[in-house]
Order: sequence, then structure tokens, then C-alpha cells
Amino acid sequence: MEFARHLSEHPATAERRAEILKDPGFGNYFTDHTVVIDWTEGVGWHDARVEPYGPIALDPAASVLHYGQEIFEGLKAYRHADGSVQTFRAEKNAERLNASARRLALPELPVESFVEAVKLLVQVDEAWVPEGDGEALYLRPFMIATEAFLGVRPSREVSFRVIASPAGNYFGGELHAVPIWLSEHFSRAGHGGTGEAKCGGNYAASLAAQLEAQDHGCAQVLFLDPTDDFAVEELGGMNVFFVLEGNRLVTPRLNGNILHGVTRASVLQIAADLGLSVEERKFTIDEWREAVAQGTLREVFACGTAAVITPVSELRSEEGTMTFPETGADAVWARIREQLLGVQTGAVADPHGWLTKLV
Repeated sequence: MEFARHLSEHPATAERRAEILKDPGFGNYFTDHTVVIDWTEGVGWHDARVEPYGPIALDPAASVLHYGQEIFEGLKAYRHADGSVQTFRAEKNAERLNASARRLALPELPVESFVEAVKLLVQVDEAWVPEGDGEALYLRPFMIATEAFLGVRPSREVSFRVIASPAGNYFGGELHAVPIWLSEHFSRAGHGGTGEAKCGGNYAASLAAQLEAQDHGCAQVLFLDPTDDFAVEELGGMNVFFVLEGNRLVTPRLNGNILHGVTRASVLQIAADLGLSVEERKFTIDEWREAVAQGTLREVFACGTAAVITPVSELRSEEGTMTFPETGADAVWARIREQLLGVQTGAVADPHGWLTKLV
């Protein structure tokens, strides 16, 4: 696919960019450009281009505003010691975008076009890639329905776009264990719904529970499946893992409600490489409580593209608080995180061929 280039006449100054990169936070600032590819029924994907970052002009009747036809992805680009910029498992993100597209009745984008769009944006805005420890350029590809109509059917016009944001620690500051809140009044998704699609509606559905979590001093909210023995599903924005005695790593099985996390899949592979016994299965809140009571629970941690891997210190609920053992550098989560970040940043070998060089 050929991309036209319409570069910004007013990019951020080197001084302003340096000021931002000193403390980028997460999702607060954006690079100078965006990549766009349009789709029209009967024509297919067309008008691929890079253009200045800025507001999107939408008709007030655009389908995305009324019927929520929207999907997105998240991946990171890392600066390596040799000066190159590389991303992690971009093809998996492209495949997941297409899985989400099928569920939301949006057109699929060829995997190679997805990767090419990401590569082009990073090449154009390479100066925005931060170099601090644990920092990266967060990439947000997304697809929205743009046709103006007020009828319930799939949109005949769609826009795929990629934006980028320099990113530090997702939770801010130094890495530390976080408390999470057990949601007992809200569900993130239901069977047969859009739970395993990465669409905005799933995240919107989690926000009321997230506010409840914040009211109880928690960084994230945990959702259960009340139709299946209150089985653990996932957090508002991350997958969850449990380390049990006997070097066993357990995570909820994918059941149609749970997002197919790229980081989740990578954690499972790295854990197997490290010799852990990996279990993807139903894990109920009662089993969790019993493991705590019996002292067989060793660690709890969450993972996702934005936060990478973060240990969990407590599960708070209306019934009380479960506190988990403190862990150090020899913890399972720490060893997996070290290996995962090592591959992503080029500090260790990439045995599974997960990296794609962008610059």
C-alpha cells in the first residue's frame, strides 16, 4: 500500500518535545502526525496517508457516535541500545484488530497494512520515542465508522487511524504493588457479547466500577462471571495471573468474555520457558479465598500492554480485604517481567521472533 505524506508545517519544537519527554506520564501528549487509511464499501481500503495530528471532522450523524462501531489496539515501540526502534508482536495486534472487526461488523485490514502504518508513523515521529528506563512510544491504532446515517446497519464508510503518545509508567512513579477492588454489582461483559473484542464499549462499561474502585483507594477493578460460579475474568484493563505453590501459574481461560491479551499470551510462553506449570482454567473467587486461607497462594499480578506487569497487593471488597504475600526480585512476576521487558527493549535475546524493527 502506498502512503501519501502530508507532513506538519508546525511540529513541536525540540525544546517542547524535550520538556514533555522528561515526564511523559501516560496518554497525556501526542506526536506530530497520524496515519490514516479510509475504507468505502465497494472500493475497499484507499487514500492511505500520513498527515498532521489534529481533530477529526465527523458528521453529527456518523455511525460511531450513535451505534458505537469502533475498535482499537495498543502496542509500544522501544528504543534499543543500538539506536533502532522496535515494536513487540505487532502482527498479533493486527490479528486481534481483525478479530474485533469481525465482531463489530467492520472491515478487516490486511496485517501487512497494519504493520506498515505503525512503521510509517514511528519513522516520521521517531524523535518522540523516549529513552528512559521502562519508557516507550505507545501506539494506538483504531477504526471508526464514519458514514452519516441513522439506521441500524454496518457503516459503509470507515476510517483506520494510528496515533502515538510517549509513555512512562502506567500507574505513575516507581513500580509498586497495587490494591484492586472486587466489583460485585457490575459486569464488564456477558456471554455472546463483545467481551473478547477490543472495543470502546467494553471499557465504557467498566468505568462505573472503576470509579467505585477509586473510592476505595484501588487502582483497578476485578470482574467476575456471576453465571459461572463467580469465576474470575479480568481487570478493567488487564489480564490477571495467580502463582500457587508448586510453581504453578494460573490464569482464567479464554471464554468469550476475556480479551485475548498479547501480553497475556507472552507471559504464558515466558512462564513455560522458565519451567513453570502453566494452567489456563476456571478460577473462582472461592478458590482464590481458599488459597489465601491455606497459604498456598504465592503471588497475584496483572498484565497488559500499557502496564506491562504489575504485582497486586490486596483484593478489597465489601466483605473485607485479602492481603497477598510481599514479593521481591526473585518473585515469579519479577522474573517474567524482566524477561519480557528484556526482549522488548533488546536487553536479552528474542528467541520467539517477537520483535519488528521500525527504524
